[in-house]
Amino acid sequence: MAKGTQRDFYEVLGVTRTAAVDEIKSAYRKAALKWHPDRNPENKSEAEVKFRECTEAYSVLSDVQKRQVYDTYGHAGLSSVGGNQGFDNTVFQDFHDIFGDFFGFEDLFGGGGRRGRSRAQRGADLRYDMTLSFEEASAGVATKIKLPRQEFCEACNGTGAKKGTGIVTCQTCAGRGQLAYQQGFFTITRTCPACQGAGQMVRERCPECRGQGRFEREKTIELRIPPGVDTGTRLRVAGEGEPGPNGGPAGDLYVVLEVKEHSFFERRGADLYCTIPISVAQATLGTELQVPGLGGEERLKIPEGTQSGAVFRIKGKGLADPRGLGATLKVENKPADRNSSIFDKVKDIFG
Repeated sequence: MAKGTQRDFYEVLGVTRTAAVDEIKSAYRKAALKWHPDRNPENKSEAEVKFRECTEAYSVLSDVQKRQVYDTYGHAGLSSVGGNQGFDNTVFQDFHDIFGDFFGFEDLFGGGGRRGRSRAQRGADLRYDMTLSFEEASAGVATKIKLPRQEFCEACNGTGAKKGTGIVTCQTCAGRGQLAYQQGFFTITRTCPACQGAGQMVRERCPECRGQGRFEREKTIELRIPPGVDTGTRLRVAGEGEPGPNGGPAGDLYVVLEVKEHSFFERRGADLYCTIPISVAQATLGTELQVPGLGGEERLKIPEGTQSGAVFRIKGKGLADPRGLGATLKVENKPADRNSSIFDKVKDIFG
């Protein structure tokens, strides 16, 4: 906001010129919550201006020296005390006390009040891709997989420190895990590059894990694949992901399935389709065939006068049947391979 057009700071916060510090703090909290951009997605531009305005007002009126200068000289006098040059650490501490983690103000203004190392975090989820045959998918299968994953080092209990040595506070960030940088009106925080946000550093690295606190280990996990799964099916195995830092819960394992196509069955949901070539005589006079099914051959009656492309249903013989595919089919009524021409099959029968 340009000089000369700024609103009176007391008016911005809706307090009198004799308002106490606690009253100013309470008024700022209400105004900041009201005008925070995240709470005003439909009118974000105006909210950003209002939020900046009330925050600037609080940064001045909450400071005894700046408030005295402002009361005497107005906005013009603030340049001499840095009233419009951002927030000092004392003012930020007020922000942290007012809001805590309500809007993530610790990240926004750079206070570094809480240390990330003390918070338990959930471990990472893992993904495992598995390929099944059509028969395995239709019937279901019990199997085992070998999963490489990160696990805590037992020698150092996941701390990364050599046994008998300790962990010290990071000197770069004074244990906060973050560093504050001034960017115009705001102070922005960044993860400390020395400790990677942990706020702590080891004195001597654990020789087993080289200070990482964890290492890769292969684990065998038993799985039960239910019948009827299809490509894209995702199975969740709770607690079999990576362990959580700082005592947090482990993540989950997601097994993503890919089912191979069958040589002659075409899957449409839970239904199965296949093409059976028959002779002109069989279509004209009618016949009874042995056709393939998941549980073995099925008898199918073909009525006389059947036309090419006719569809017949055998109820209850789709993927709901958990049994595997059955016996060899008769040569004279062999299903057409999906990768070859139906005419080739007919030619083989009558040639």
